[in-house]
Amino acid sequence: MDSIIDVQRQTHEEIERFERALYTLLSRNTSTHEGKVQNEHRAAQVLDRISSRVVALNNLYDDKNAREQEINSLSTPPNQQNNLEEFYSRLSKIREHHSKYPDSVTGGFELELASLLEEPSQDDDDYEDEDPISLLFSGEEVYGKYLDLYANHTAYNNLKNIGKRPGYLQYLDLLLEAQNGPVHRELSQEARSTKDYEAYIMALHTYLLSFTKRTQPLGDFGLQQQEATVEFEKSWVAGELTDWTEENSNSKKTSVNGGTNSSGIWCSACQKYYSKQTVYDAHLTSKKHVKASVKQAQNSADTAPTNPNGLSTSTVSASSNLSSLKTRLHNSALHTHLVTSLLVPLAGTLNDTKSNVERRFSLTAREREQELLEQAKPKTTSGSAAQNGPSGDGDEGEGEEEEEERIYNPLKLPLGWDGKPIPYWLYKLHGLGVEYRCEICSDFVYMGRKNFDRHFQESRHAFGMRALGLPNTKHFHEITKIEDALALAEKLKQEGKHEVFEQETMEELEDDEGNVYNKKTYEDLKKQGII
Repeated sequence: MDSIIDVQRQTHEEIERFERALYTLLSRNTSTHEGKVQNEHRAAQVLDRISSRVVALNNLYDDKNAREQEINSLSTPPNQQNNLEEFYSRLSKIREHHSKYPDSVTGGFELELASLLEEPSQDDDDYEDEDPISLLFSGEEVYGKYLDLYANHTAYNNLKNIGKRPGYLQYLDLLLEAQNGPVHRELSQEARSTKDYEAYIMALHTYLLSFTKRTQPLGDFGLQQQEATVEFEKSWVAGELTDWTEENSNSKKTSVNGGTNSSGIWCSACQKYYSKQTVYDAHLTSKKHVKASVKQAQNSADTAPTNPNGLSTSTVSASSNLSSLKTRLHNSALHTHLVTSLLVPLAGTLNDTKSNVERRFSLTAREREQELLEQAKPKTTSGSAAQNGPSGDGDEGEGEEEEEERIYNPLKLPLGWDGKPIPYWLYKLHGLGVEYRCEICSDFVYMGRKNFDRHFQESRHAFGMRALGLPNTKHFHEITKIEDALALAEKLKQEGKHEVFEQETMEELEDDEGNVYNKKTYEDLKKQGII
């Protein structure tokens, strides 16, 4: 058994070294999003190790009896100064341990600390595959840059009584409305009181909380959620949440005798509410109601006396339904409040997600594949590759680079392949000073005729045509106005119908007797068996 004093000393040393490692991690200047997330995750791991060792150290200091026994065993009486029995006893235990475990690795703490402080190698081609932090994010999240809400969008569209089913971009707009108030306040009270909405909002809260913890591991979001829960409970008890309290006050109250109330008519046999008296009267003659009434009559004699409160079965059942409804409303309202508190700081990420989805919609499958390949390539920094040698030569090289970067370009001409402005005559020859505006591309301005002609086959124009519901064919080349494109599409549609009509009327066929008919008449006579 190790000495408790030595364990305390070693724990203090590890805490101090972890604190220095934490300072090193947080002081690194990371220019990429991936590097920032990696540093924060490693810093969170260091903080976890520090907290665990602080707890262990505190427990060691609280165990005063063990510490006192250790000090007494190490101390010798004045008359036994040369008594080394305790020393040799501990020495034999150490030797016995090392003889029993001869292959044990020393310096495990050094290896652990080095792995936390190790910077990722950009020369390794398999770096992305070996990165454990990248496995925390899905492909749609792109290392925490965007949100992956496709599953939540599907669950939202499967809710009842939500009206029109929004697309994915419209769903992101609905979540962005959390900046102005509670999320999903556009839904009716009937839609928010269902079990499906409760399951949906709980799943959305679980994902947003997980995403926030994965992208910001240094934040204390558990405490933030607790504060939001306390704030919600105060508002709930005070009745300040009118969207949910009105649902409770106007909820479907029980009606033991089948009478009407403000929300409908309760049938104790079918355990169901009916909105109108006519609907309630019509269901009384149904087979389902008759069977339920017979079953209720058979069980009423046994269940009524056993009720300690003296209530009938229908009253107890209706009360339990009301209690479960109230619990479900409270749970849904609580998670809606928590989701809103998580969506407010994620507004920037939601906007980036929406922009990324719009951009990807305009790409072809080949362009998306190429983009994934480019993202998988390691990024190299050009600053670390330059070696200037002596300090004086390095200063001269930096001065020359600065002079080369200062390019005289008063006319603001485009840069050529060599990084210098192109000649003015070439600028005039290609007409790069002429602006061409395309309304289909959201009023984007193209400089020069060549760029303007090329843009009709690019993704921006193709996305605009797809948004109008038109094909990006050669017929629409040179068309830049939305009105002209729609008019041309209608004209092409009418010409297509006219060509079909001419083919039916102008093509002539001959029967066995030599009589000539047009194609339509010939087919009609042949169907009737005349020819």
